[in-house]
Amino acid sequence: MAGKRQTLLALLAAVAGSVAAEPVAIDFRLAAAGKPFDCAAEARPLGRAATPVRLRDARLYLHGFALLKADGSAVPLRLADDDWQAHGVALIDFEDGSGGCAGGSAGLHTRVLGDAPAGDYTGLAFVVGVPLQALDGQGRRVVLNHSNPELAPPPLDSQAMAWNWQAGRKFVKIEVLPEGGVRRAGDTVRVWTLHLGSTGCQGEVLAGSVACRQPNLVTVRIDGFDPARQQVELNLDALVADADLGRDAGGSAGCMSAPDDPECPALFAAFGLAPRPGAAAPVQRVFRGVAR
Repeated sequence: MAGKRQTLLALLAAVAGSVAAEPVAIDFRLAAAGKPFDCAAEARPLGRAATPVRLRDARLYLHGFALLKADGSAVPLRLADDDWQAHGVALIDFEDGSGGCAGGSAGLHTRVLGDAPAGDYTGLAFVVGVPLQALDGQGRRVVLNHSNPELAPPPLDSQAMAWNWQAGRKFVKIEVLPEGGVRRAGDTVRVWTLHLGSTGCQGEVLAGSVACRQPNLVTVRIDGFDPARQQVELNLDALVADADLGRDAGGSAGCMSAPDDPECPALFAAFGLAPRPGAAAPVQRVFRGVAR
């Protein structure tokens, strides 16, 4: 009898917990020169040289969402599974294949959906990137970042976000079209690119047994954030404030996360990433909460 009573109490507690949960929507926007920025937007001045640029692509993976309480504790936000969210990972896609983004995908997705216990929350936390692995509903290990995109569920099946040379994912993909192109030693290219992802990865890549010297996962905390009245802004002005988008000093035209690329350190600093393993990390300045 005692065992049945404990089982009933546990069931009632679970039901009560589910009833107490409430839906939460976290909206995102991309901004440049102080205004929303999309594929149809006119050229905006960006970077230390105020180079006019148009948007070509902007997407990012996010996970580890939590709502923050006044005492600093974090309450996980449980994400719903759909074509844009799986295993706690969400894909935000600011491009729709139109205008300067011709050749991209038609889908547009700027909202993360989940639920959390009802309560008073004063902030938001999340991580930019894809974790190495997660547990499914049955407690089984699922390989996420270093997995085959052709076999992965959406949104991890995106070929546009697959990073073949690292056998992982691009955590952040931002591409712009500077007027006059990107001038380099010996040539000029059309697109300035930022691809942020893990580097220095070794192990059985496709089996998920991987360790990366530079994981490049970006931890974001936004205090004073209210999902009902605010949205999260990815601010390109802050990201490229110390970059010259019309010139490139070496490596790729922009930054593809190579540790020796001269354009990467300033962009890493904006994301709050340490310049090298073990070094102190600056405070990220790319994401902030703004009114809807």
